[in-house]
Amino acid sequence: MDWRDEGIVLSARAYGETGAILELFTREQGRHLGLVHGGAGRRMRSVLQPGNKLSAHWRARLSEHLGTYQVELVRPLAGLLMDDPLALLALSAASAVCGIVPEREAHPALYDGYEVLLETMQDEHVWPAIFVRWELGLLQELGFGLDLTRCAATGSRDDLVYVSPKSGGAVSRGAGEPYKDRLFRLPAFLVGAQAGEATNEDVAEGLRLTGHFLERHLFAAHERHLPDARIRLMEKIAARAG
Repeated sequence: MDWRDEGIVLSARAYGETGAILELFTREQGRHLGLVHGGAGRRMRSVLQPGNKLSAHWRARLSEHLGTYQVELVRPLAGLLMDDPLALLALSAASAVCGIVPEREAHPALYDGYEVLLETMQDEHVWPAIFVRWELGLLQELGFGLDLTRCAATGSRDDLVYVSPKSGGAVSRGAGEPYKDRLFRLPAFLVGAQAGEATNEDVAEGLRLTGHFLERHLFAAHERHLPDARIRLMEKIAARAG
């Protein structure tokens, strides 16, 4: 059994004295693990950094085996973000969140969105809003999409300013006003405005919104919590928003 694809490193952990277990997110093979011989060496450690794009060849005797990777660096990212602590934190958070995607299950649209997110990581005015939109896409792709197009209570498409924490549906101002303390605020950039126009406050609210549903529908189902890096990212952006 073997395949070739390009993929993005999510994680790499030491295995034995010299090897590493590589967790790679690919377009056609999904989230896929494999052993990299020599992956713990100095040269390969820099290659197997989260966010780096690799050309990968996976081989195994049987499809259910862990298998081995031969990889080559296509595009580095981690090194380009070394001077931006918030972007590095976002990269760690995105890698950890992506780890909830079922193993060996292809999600091409989700992979394409992940590539877009990583390509914007050097633009601090753009990536935070893209991050929120990507998490919404992840929820949608895995069967837990939020309906932010119409009011869950009235069906109206106008003046949508809240989100129900139970149904994940948008709620209009009039319908939600009596219950606003129990609802999420719906950031304007998620209902038609350009992602680059989002404020820190908008992004913080968006991360709070997506984080709630990620934990409820995906992480809790696997008896896991939202990753620490993802929680710290939300806290950092909320602090920037004041």
